Amino acid sequence: MIKKLWPYTRGCRKWILFGVLCSASEAVFELLLPLVMADIVDTGIPSGDTGYILIRGALMVLMALVSMSLGIGSAFLSSRAGQGFGANLRQAQYDHIQEYSFRNIEKFSTASLVTRLTNDCNMLQMSLMMGMRLLVRAPVMLVSALALAVSISLKLSRVFLVAMPLLLVLIGLIVKLVSPMFSALQERTDDVNLAVQENLSGIRVVKSFVREDYEEEKFRERNDALRRVSERAFGFVVMNMPVMMLITYGAIIAVMWYGAPLVQTGELEVGLLSTFFTYITQVLMSLMMVSMIMMMLTRAIACAKRVSEVLDEVPDIADGAAAPDLAVPDGSVDFDHVSFKYSGDSEKWNLRDIDLHIKSGMTVGIIGGTGSAKSTLVQLIPRLYEAQEGVVRVGGRPVQDYTMERLRDAVSMVLQKNTLFSGTIRENLLWGDENASDADVEAACEAACAAEFIRRMPDGYDTDLGQGGVNVSGGQKQRLCIARAILKKPKVLILDDSTSAVDTATDAKIRAAFRTQLPDTTKLIIAQRIVSVMDADLIVVMDDGRIADAGTHEELMKTSEIYRDVYQSQQEGVSIDG
Repeated sequence: MIKKLWPYTRGCRKWILFGVLCSASEAVFELLLPLVMADIVDTGIPSGDTGYILIRGALMVLMALVSMSLGIGSAFLSSRAGQGFGANLRQAQYDHIQEYSFRNIEKFSTASLVTRLTNDCNMLQMSLMMGMRLLVRAPVMLVSALALAVSISLKLSRVFLVAMPLLLVLIGLIVKLVSPMFSALQERTDDVNLAVQENLSGIRVVKSFVREDYEEEKFRERNDALRRVSERAFGFVVMNMPVMMLITYGAIIAVMWYGAPLVQTGELEVGLLSTFFTYITQVLMSLMMVSMIMMMLTRAIACAKRVSEVLDEVPDIADGAAAPDLAVPDGSVDFDHVSFKYSGDSEKWNLRDIDLHIKSGMTVGIIGGTGSAKSTLVQLIPRLYEAQEGVVRVGGRPVQDYTMERLRDAVSMVLQKNTLFSGTIRENLLWGDENASDADVEAACEAACAAEFIRRMPDGYDTDLGQGGVNVSGGQKQRLCIARAILKKPKVLILDDSTSAVDTATDAKIRAAFRTQLPDTTKLIIAQRIVSVMDADLIVVMDDGRIADAGTHEELMKTSEIYRDVYQSQQEGVSIDG
């Protein structure tokens, strides 16, 4: 795990090195202080040499100041290294997630990814910070104090033969019990975050269906599950301290019991005995620090495994041998006997033997019932998914020949779920072309029939949309997304049922604007309303992952029973409404 995460310490390795040196030096100075004190007690005080005592006292003060400075330096450097490591790790995860295909993203829940980028990374950076201080300090203190204690009295050092094995067994037992609990703790944290995310993103639905009580109960169950796992995990952790203290103070009592006769017989001086007490305390406290580190590392390992799962996930769609400078020449789209399924293990194909050829500049309508794979079909064009069989071509070349950046720059897509981001209307529109002029922005909004309602906004194009565009209606959101797509001036424009929330008159205006302003752009329009695709150059009828029929409106009315039934049912609906 350290080998996997070490590359993400780049930029802060010098802070780690200097921090470790500071921690080790601080421990050495703390260990030397008791020896100076013992010298004062055993030499300076019996001889009554005030000058000697003052000089040794001044040396102790100096050593204490140096130790304090090293401690401050260690704290500063470990904090800087930890924060840098955490930032690198978060950035690496976020950047890698951007490379995921839809299939990769679907392996993780959104709430789990958020937890891994925040909670898990915070735990790892805290582990580095604490590890730089304790993981260095504890072993140095342990080994050095043990050596100095043995040098003072080999007899009294036998106490360690009992205390240390007890402490080590205790540490091993707690780590073994707590390790699986920390993994479960992170999973329960995912569940709580998922409940919060779903509730807040769907708060309007929750309130409209009066499901607040249900959501509160769902959150309570997940919150209680997190509390129970936390209580079990940290219950074992907190038991560590009192048991360790019991062993430590028991060892000190044993040293007093066996050390007093040694002082009486003159075999050991009082100052050295007091120094031995200090060292035995430091040895056992170092073991306690080691146990604390082990607890922390146990949880950090659980977090590191989750972070590594994100970083190790291999995007199933990559540029591969694509030519970096190859641009899409035109908007022609070809499906050569393409078949696709979401899961490689699935027996059912979502798309089967799709053979479709679209010339550049054509307007193509795609209709079909729910689950007929209309959206899946168009998502193969910008390689949001990859076909398992057959070839998808754009501009006369297989989509794999282009880098994803080049391909997706040439394809503009308005998905079923319209997404706007926090910021102003202008900032959202400039996603289409960040260098677009005000005139270009306004022209795109005119084409999408969005300019009129934007002018009525309090600050026009500089109106803040809030999180996810909460202060615009569904139809307005759709038109802004269409304007953003138009502003990109793509070779291929895909609208996935993206005018469902606008009236038929506005829908017709948008389609008319496509014909006049984007004559050379290939336009693929998925729609539920046949009126939205009646004037298309080609209409494709999808049924259960296959192309059932294809042709113009007039041709399909004569040859396609599915198309004719849908058209008649919609016309009857219009008549009833009228």
